[in-house]
Amino acid sequence: MRIIDMIRTGGKFVSLEFFPPKDPQEWPGFFQTVERLAAVDPLFVSVTYGAGGGTQGNTLEIVRRLRRDMGLTPMAHLTCVGASAERVDGFLSALEEADVHNVLALRGDPPKGDAQFVPDSDQFRHASDLVTHIRRHYPDMGVGVAGYPEGHPECSTFREDFEFLKFKLDRGGDFAITQLFFDARLYWNFTERLGEMGVKKPIIPGVLPVMSVKSAKRVLGFCGASIPGRLLLDLEEADARGGAEAACRVGLEWAKRQCRELLEGGAPGVHLYTLNRPEACLEIVGGLDL
Repeated sequence: MRIIDMIRTGGKFVSLEFFPPKDPQEWPGFFQTVERLAAVDPLFVSVTYGAGGGTQGNTLEIVRRLRRDMGLTPMAHLTCVGASAERVDGFLSALEEADVHNVLALRGDPPKGDAQFVPDSDQFRHASDLVTHIRRHYPDMGVGVAGYPEGHPECSTFREDFEFLKFKLDRGGDFAITQLFFDARLYWNFTERLGEMGVKKPIIPGVLPVMSVKSAKRVLGFCGASIPGRLLLDLEEADARGGAEAACRVGLEWAKRQCRELLEGGAPGVHLYTLNRPEACLEIVGGLDL
């Protein structure tokens, strides 16, 4: 079933994102984590892969198992990294054979060590190229795209980035999932401006529980998201006073408040970047009225 159809017929929801281990020997532990989190009844689960695209085959096998063995609705990430028509079609056909009918179409990040993204094919330079291809050749496939409430780091203006998102949705994206952010006001401003541009499709906020000073500072470096000074200060003070456990508690409480505020304010659902940490996600979802 397509995710957009599930969104339209359901109420408030939570969805989850997993980053599976590269080594198949670690998969049993990963699937145990997924099984624990299946208890929150996620509307769907997304499965990513490494920046270089080398673990795409793992993603295919994992979404197949999530659908077949666990009864979840999986969404496979698909990027422009290493993309060709033959490879993209092979991946999409394999998804259909596995009864998986949703993908998240992304440009993708440059491989580790590369400063800039260099497309492997003129046919697939941007996520919008993937969306166009999927809509033309796989019209029944559900398609999600990414959005950036604080603007993509490579865009010169907010307007330019929001226009790119609108273009992806106009080309056939069903909905957007946002990059992580920590201030709900960014989401409201984002959706308001998109609405003024004529965007009516669902925008799902992505939430990451930041549970250490180290991870908070790492976020600042890899995705362009900003961290409120109050959150960073509270994390540092808690770490100095009570160590890692106290800092973790601060991050969890922040994430719980953020999710509640988003849902109560009108967001269709929340998409949790799980970091494959079941205890944190179970606590966050347990505090929501879903």
